[in-house]
Amino acid sequence: MFVVMGASGNTGKVVASTLLAQGKDVRVVLHDEAGAGQAWRDKGAELAVADVEDRSALERALGGAEGAYVLLPPALHSSLVRVDNDRRAKNLAAAIAAAGVGHVVMLSSMGAQHPDGTGPVLYLHDAEATIGGTLTAAGRTRAVTFLRAAYFMENWAVALQGVAQGVLPTFLQADRAIPMVATRDIGRAAARLLAEGGSGKRIIQLSGPREYSPNDVAAALGRVVGKPIVAQQHPEEATAAALLAAGMNPEWSRLFQELTHGANSGRVAWEDGHASWRGETDVEAVLASLIVGQ
Repeated sequence: MFVVMGASGNTGKVVASTLLAQGKDVRVVLHDEAGAGQAWRDKGAELAVADVEDRSALERALGGAEGAYVLLPPALHSSLVRVDNDRRAKNLAAAIAAAGVGHVVMLSSMGAQHPDGTGPVLYLHDAEATIGGTLTAAGRTRAVTFLRAAYFMENWAVALQGVAQGVLPTFLQADRAIPMVATRDIGRAAARLLAEGGSGKRIIQLSGPREYSPNDVAAALGRVVGKPIVAQQHPEEATAAALLAAGMNPEWSRLFQELTHGANSGRVAWEDGHASWRGETDVEAVLASLIVGQ
């Protein structure tokens, strides 16, 4: 039995669908049964209802799992990000240990090796330490794989409002190519890791078929919409103010500005000594699906 958290999200739904297509027994974990619950049952999955804040429900959802895909979605309502996410990570780690999960694949991020200077990636640094440490000390051997993903290609969805004006607004350095990855490739990689099993603690670093700059993304978007699109670079120091104006709270706005600086300065980068995988999905394919979905 494989348990998949976040099955209603971009990566979790791909993990669960991929494993089901391989004939695996799958239990999906949702916040409630409304909406997607029946659709997953129709596909042959079991259904569990749990939230990362509820340790007991998580333990029940993870019970009997050969492997589990877990993640900690950002708590965007929080003003004490590291404190609140540390509590959530401890809940998750305790539930995994108590349930006796054989192999855990946790979604993490490029740059999670750093204890500072990476904005919201900091809580994933903490979560890796908490979950890895708890499972190591749990009294028997367990396998845990941290899947450190590059910048999500789907993040460009928030910039598509500039298409009508022929621009792609960004706070990233327009000519700096950085690793990016499609969420569908994250899901496929996680499903592969679960199906293969694991041993001990492992870190896999995942990016797309190549690196892309905002200029590259703008050119790809232009091919999708059939007209020239230009990357419009704004000062990274304006990131927080723009996010505040869009309704994000001050703490998260500050963290995302720090992340922007980390990406532009090269601090948010890969760590030497770990396996690096590449997905197959090009950014143009992701942009095309985003445009269709508008």
